[in-house]
Amino acid sequence: MTLKLDGKKLASEIEERLKTEIAANLDKAKRPPGLAVIRVGNDPASKVYVLNKEKACSRVGIESFGEHLDTLSNESKIVQKINQLNKDERVDGILLQLPLPEGINEKVLLSAISPEKDADGLHSLNLGKLIKNEPGPRSCTPAGIMALLEANKIPIKGKKAVVIGRSILVGKPMSLMLQAANATVTMAHSHTRNLEDLTRQADIVVVATGCPQMIGAKHLRPGAVVIDVGIHRIETNSPEGIPTKAKLCGDVRAEEVASITSALTPVPGGVGPMTVTMLLVNTVHRWQQHCGLPFSLKDLLP
Repeated sequence: MTLKLDGKKLASEIEERLKTEIAANLDKAKRPPGLAVIRVGNDPASKVYVLNKEKACSRVGIESFGEHLDTLSNESKIVQKINQLNKDERVDGILLQLPLPEGINEKVLLSAISPEKDADGLHSLNLGKLIKNEPGPRSCTPAGIMALLEANKIPIKGKKAVVIGRSILVGKPMSLMLQAANATVTMAHSHTRNLEDLTRQADIVVVATGCPQMIGAKHLRPGAVVIDVGIHRIETNSPEGIPTKAKLCGDVRAEEVASITSALTPVPGGVGPMTVTMLLVNTVHRWQQHCGLPFSLKDLLP
């Protein structure tokens, strides 16, 4: 029977731990942790993601310093806002919500965030720390995946892993984290030839292609652990051609692979909740550092 890697359940457990940690140290810290999420433009999905992050902050006791800048904001104006947040002692973490409107250079903005307040681990300095396996903020989605694997006692050491996707948000840091855990890692992408030959050798397959239902049973060997990072809204029609309620799916054809995998993340409820929760973990960890508190979350940070 396939093990369901329940990110929603684990995220809830970690949130309770963070809530307790914050409450126990408020007197000593003199302030709650603070997270600033910067959203630029009016992308509907980004609006929902930011709202979910703010709700999660509220649940555990993190103060939100949300900043919504309009589509006409230029890089100079956004950098100015980032600099203000860098100097704000109430703010422990800063996250730039991606994607940005066309014409804005995300590299410039990510570099403007103080490495000490980089809540998503995307500053060049923190990516360098990941490469060198030094402590530092970690990219939230791959860090959440590592926490899911650990919580479900899925062995990584000595296993063959294939990561499909090479983005700075997921694919590249995911590969580095699995390598640091002593897996043998292959990174695949849109130009990879004979993808099935690679994935059918893998014990662990992380799928972050951004392509709905791209991976099916033919790509996997029996017993593989499959992590589906994608989430897509698919419009469906009834047999009469009448539009019905949209369906959520991932990058993996879940119903097709469920009978051969040993473990699989559901969509929704798998990787998504863990991404938000690891943002909270990064923020609270920075708060502990900034306020001279004991580091109690090291076990959650790969």
